[in-house]
Amino acid sequence: MAKDGLSGTLAVILHVDVAGSTALVQQDKQLAHERIQDSFRRFSDTIEKYQGRVLELRGDALLAEFTRASDAVSAALSFQVDHAYYIDRLKDDLRPKVRVGIAMGEVIIADSTVTGAGVVQAQRIEQLADPGDVCITAAIQEALSERMPIDLENLGEQVLKGFDYSVQVYRVELRPGKSIPPAEKSSQSVAPTKTWGLLVAVVAIALVVAGSTAYWYQFRVPQEEPASLERMAFPLPDKPSIAVLPFTNMSNDADQEFFADGMTEDLITDISKVSGLFVIARNSVFTYKGKAVKIRQVAEELGVRYVMEGSVRRVGNQVRINAQLIDATTGGHVWAERYDGSLDDVFSMQDRITQSIVTALSVSLTGQEQNSLDQVETSNPEAYNAFLQGWAYYNIGTRVNYKKSWSFFEEAIRLDPSYARAHGALAAVYWDAYINDWAFDLGIMSFDIESLWQKHLDLAMEIPNSLAYILQSRVMLSIGRHEEAVIEARKAVALDGNDAEALAGLANALVLAGRPEEGLRLIQNAIRLDPRHPPGYLIIFGTAEFGMGRYEEAISTFKRAVRHNPDNEIPLIYLASSYGHLGHMDKAENTIEKANDLRASLGLSYLSLEKSQNVNSPFKGGIDFPKFGTQSVQARLRTGLSQIPALTWQYVVNFHQGSSRWEVPGSTEIDIATAKAFHDKGVVFIDMSHPDIWAKEHIPGAINLPAYRGGTGPWKNLMKQTTLQEVVSKNEEVVFYRCGGVGHCGRGEGYSARAVNWGYKKVYFLVKGTITWKKAGYPVDSNQ
Repeated sequence: MAKDGLSGTLAVILHVDVAGSTALVQQDKQLAHERIQDSFRRFSDTIEKYQGRVLELRGDALLAEFTRASDAVSAALSFQVDHAYYIDRLKDDLRPKVRVGIAMGEVIIADSTVTGAGVVQAQRIEQLADPGDVCITAAIQEALSERMPIDLENLGEQVLKGFDYSVQVYRVELRPGKSIPPAEKSSQSVAPTKTWGLLVAVVAIALVVAGSTAYWYQFRVPQEEPASLERMAFPLPDKPSIAVLPFTNMSNDADQEFFADGMTEDLITDISKVSGLFVIARNSVFTYKGKAVKIRQVAEELGVRYVMEGSVRRVGNQVRINAQLIDATTGGHVWAERYDGSLDDVFSMQDRITQSIVTALSVSLTGQEQNSLDQVETSNPEAYNAFLQGWAYYNIGTRVNYKKSWSFFEEAIRLDPSYARAHGALAAVYWDAYINDWAFDLGIMSFDIESLWQKHLDLAMEIPNSLAYILQSRVMLSIGRHEEAVIEARKAVALDGNDAEALAGLANALVLAGRPEEGLRLIQNAIRLDPRHPPGYLIIFGTAEFGMGRYEEAISTFKRAVRHNPDNEIPLIYLASSYGHLGHMDKAENTIEKANDLRASLGLSYLSLEKSQNVNSPFKGGIDFPKFGTQSVQARLRTGLSQIPALTWQYVVNFHQGSSRWEVPGSTEIDIATAKAFHDKGVVFIDMSHPDIWAKEHIPGAINLPAYRGGTGPWKNLMKQTTLQEVVSKNEEVVFYRCGGVGHCGRGEGYSARAVNWGYKKVYFLVKGTITWKKAGYPVDSNQ
């Protein structure tokens, strides 16, 4: 309380009132008391920060004085920004909103009572303000510096109760895109504010009267509980570490959830580009979405010092973002800010948040990083909106949601044809559909889908981002160009060193290129950035250990991978091989049986993994799997195929040692006479050869559907369910053959297994197709 004897002082008076406090108390007396107390405590802190002092609490109102008008206005705006964020986080409707009035006049303090014309005028001005607003008199407006980043709305001449003259009143609002000026340090000593014990007593008494029930409370400052360094799941990095929690959608429209998530992801992406920061990956922070978690818990589980949280409210074209950064080790707030603007301003709003983080954590940007942050992906807000909707569906990862994402990415590109990020995302959709055989689900001819992903990937590379480089690396791996895959993945990491997906992609490329030691270090970094990483990271980790000959460690890792994703057979096969290398044959055989059980559950029991069979792998140059049985054959791992596991390991069939024959139940070998009869009656022939071999010579009318990728470039019309479905129905007869060149023609039964698996009922194969056909004297066609 200001001391008596300061009466008759001319001052800037700030009056605060909690709007509708009686109704709040009637909802929940105790909770209303606590929240109003907290609001006054935070406002008092802000007042003191801006060189003001609290004079009195009057019921549910607060009175303070300042020497300078600019300090009073800055304090009021600062509190309202912080308070808006505070009430946005509340999960119920008990939200104490405050109104602020600021006037200039005489203050009289006598007998511990604060009165005077300035006090009354500030109170009357406050009553003209809407909840959440700040109103000032013309005298305050004239005293403000023109440099203050505010907009003033003239409310006209107002007649105030108790005054014989009208007063010009203005509503004050922070200018869009601007920040509240920081508090200036004062050389003058400031009298201490009254103790919070007395303040709380006053406000409690007033609220008790309003609620007709007596309550007394001892005030306790609510603040975040500090995180424990001892309980951290990981040691803190040697640079500022931060986790950005998913922003809360405050739009009262569930359909805007994608917008809040997209804003969060873009902020993570932006600050990830700053090498001076350690930024937790999207995958891990989004595990907290929709959950009531404490800052301490997040910091300890992810191993970070700083946690950022916020909310997004979008109404039509207007956007409001509230954000705050918390030092989890102290529980204190580093900063809190509100950003208002239209959808057109959303990119600059994101930039300001990023700059605020960089400034608050005293991080320096390199020239390249600043240029990267300044780069605008699109200037079309509607294209950005469409992209965010598509990205939300893409992250779900199912074929149904891929189809939904595809249409939104197409719309984003229609609105902005040069939107490189949208081209990259669309290329990723087409690529995933290509390797998973989902073209039919997208309503696209599989003959066209390869050219589509290549087209959009090329367009994305005009302004490449991490996503485009990662996809390019995956493409290179799929065709066995390991070193080029490493180069492309390194480009992704160079753009964003905090991108766990980029690090994991580079790790995978290095492991498969025969450099497992380098790959292991990188996948460890990726897991640290993404503690709640996808199960695939464990497969990369285990494969690196396997490639280094660290089989005991690989066994432990692959066991974890199986626990995380029991429906994936890849870690089971590597696990069995690791057991075999150590001579644990019983365990190896049991693990193979588990893989067979998994296949049987998918209706693929006749495609079992026998102890004697070959297993394809993507390692450069090949790695030997061990023998699983006394009559087994040693498998030399081939390049490139298991980048598409569903199209590789799914089609292994039983091999009979010594007979050079594969058994495919449901597929029949035919002789040349039967083949000619089938051909004459118009049965479809499928040539599985390399396109160059097929172009040179093939059985007349045979359709070329290559069995797998090879050579130096992508092929069209790979043998997949949709491509086969486009040329022959499941109830029609179909003959498969393959010729790998002069003197090297496959039998064809291994490829006919795919058709059997897809439900084709009349499947046949011709051994050494073209050569057998020519030896019988039948003509062949050529496309050369």
